[in-house]
Amino acid sequence: MAESTTTEVKKREPLFSKKNQKLLTTPLNDDNPITVQVLGICSALAITVKLMPALVMSLSVLFVMGVGNVVISLIRNAIPNRIRIIVQLVVVATLVIVVDQVLKAFVYDVSKQLSVFVGLIITNCIIMGRFEAFALANKPWQSFLDGVGNAAGYAWVLLVVAFFRELFGSGQLFEIPVFGSNIPGEESGLYALGYFNNGLMLLPPMALIVVGIIIWVQRSKNRELIEEN
Repeated sequence: MAESTTTEVKKREPLFSKKNQKLLTTPLNDDNPITVQVLGICSALAITVKLMPALVMSLSVLFVMGVGNVVISLIRNAIPNRIRIIVQLVVVATLVIVVDQVLKAFVYDVSKQLSVFVGLIITNCIIMGRFEAFALANKPWQSFLDGVGNAAGYAWVLLVVAFFRELFGSGQLFEIPVFGSNIPGEESGLYALGYFNNGLMLLPPMALIVVGIIIWVQRSKNRELIEEN
């Protein structure tokens, strides 16, 4: 009788129980895939010159991770152990092709800006890591939450880096002037006061420096992250 009651409680576990909520919130800070696990750094360096490509990349990874985790979880018991990596690559490659075709159909200009980096989602360590570490051992709903949580943790770092790089490197946000006009002879806003855009912010090393600053701020607020490493 006690066993059936326990089983019933497990079946009735809320979709957003505390345990499930942690799958969404932990990757945002304490176990962030970029700042703590140091994964997915390449795209953080390559596509954060402007906010729009960073946003599109973030949404693409969110789709691939959320759906991919669910697919792997659904077929996990049917995947032979010796070919599991191949199966994971097939799943993620299929989803990336879908994303690539949608981008080319609806936001072609952004697709051109992202170039080969959309295809490189296939080899993103964050995605393959979550397939291997979580989706292969958990149910579809938990796997979906884990995928969304890690994608969100990846996304906010990308967007913060892109925000500062585009703002101080181009004086724009989503290609909309923020500091005024810097057209020679027609300067306005801050440019009329002598402000100049910082061209260094457009170079890849500055992305690494901004990510480093985010890591420093994060770890200064959470001393446990320093002790763990």
